[in-house]
Amino acid sequence: MDSEAHEKRPPILTSSKQDIAPHIANVSEMKHYLCGCCAAFNNIAITFPIQKVLFRQQLYGIKTRDAVLQLRRDGFRNLYRGILPPLMQKTTTLALMFGLYEDLSCLLRKHISTPEFATCSLAAVLAGTTEAIFTPLERVQTLLQDHKHHDKFTNTYQAFKALKCHGIREYYRGLVPVLFRNGFSNVLFFGLRGPIKEYLPTATTHSAHLVNDFICGGLLGAMLGILFFPVNVVKTRMQSQIGGEFQSFPKVFQKIWLERDRKLTNLFRGAHLNYHRSLISWGIINATYEFLLKII
Repeated sequence: MDSEAHEKRPPILTSSKQDIAPHIANVSEMKHYLCGCCAAFNNIAITFPIQKVLFRQQLYGIKTRDAVLQLRRDGFRNLYRGILPPLMQKTTTLALMFGLYEDLSCLLRKHISTPEFATCSLAAVLAGTTEAIFTPLERVQTLLQDHKHHDKFTNTYQAFKALKCHGIREYYRGLVPVLFRNGFSNVLFFGLRGPIKEYLPTATTHSAHLVNDFICGGLLGAMLGILFFPVNVVKTRMQSQIGGEFQSFPKVFQKIWLERDRKLTNLFRGAHLNYHRSLISWGIINATYEFLLKII
């Protein structure tokens, strides 16, 4: 009987491993999405007040000091007003950005015979395009951060409700600059992240890896923040409007250009703060993402 029991044990253990294997595979497949989501949450919680100052500068073309004074007048109670939409949007879009990029890259490599750069670029554009589905969250964030709308609604639900009567298209106002920004910034981010890290000093400890990932993400974020700053200025102006004509990107850009005396310095007002915010934000995002990727 003992020998028979001994012979039956191996199949039981093998069966147990077979049952667990699919769950381990599922966790492995989802880890890029989970790491992207957690990285976004960490970033938003830290940098939201800086983003709010930048938003006021983009919308009104005012100096940093004036934007900070506006927030002081609004009070601490309103400092984190509007954080729910970016929290929902960023956790979702960054999960998609990192997760879809990895999945689509693998899928395209299997089915398309093209150079690695082309495959990765296409995967990055497709991931960025998918992110744009959540434009309504970015739209509502813009409205909640604009003090001109403070008397119209006080929370995310009310802002969504205010747009409902204008139809589904109103939720996607400013979609064109969002698509342009998402697609091309993803291509540059994923395409340059590896080469930049290779030029940094070789990391031999966990803390050194964390610092390198922060520097790599920060430099890329700062560069892309400056490069796409005018696009975000136009997007912010387009999304601050409720109802009325849907103006094209060139038309809104021309209007802003004339309002700011046709000066590039005025168009880039707030860019220095955006540079520092992007440096910190993408440093946090990239370092958190890479760190979680190693431990999950």
